[in-house]
Amino acid sequence: MYWCFATINNRLAEIFFKKGKTDSIKIFGHAYVNKSEYISKKEQKWIAEDTRKLKFSYRKGNYLPTSPSSAPPQ
Repeated sequence: MYWCFATINNRLAEIFFKKGKTDSIKIFGHAYVNKSEYISKKEQKWIAEDTRKLKFSYRKGNYLPTSPSSAPPQ
């Protein structure tokens, strides 16, 4: 199982996902977090990189990409 930062419903979150054998990605869940919890420069860099690329909308148990390039890193 992997995780990364993303923007879900315009809030910072960690998403948890699994990669399949055919490069398919299954998102298991997310947790909203505060940016102030991550204070190191490395963590701030990860947040900036991931949230720029990964934007989702979560509704009724489904994750829908809000930008064309929204796919967790491989």
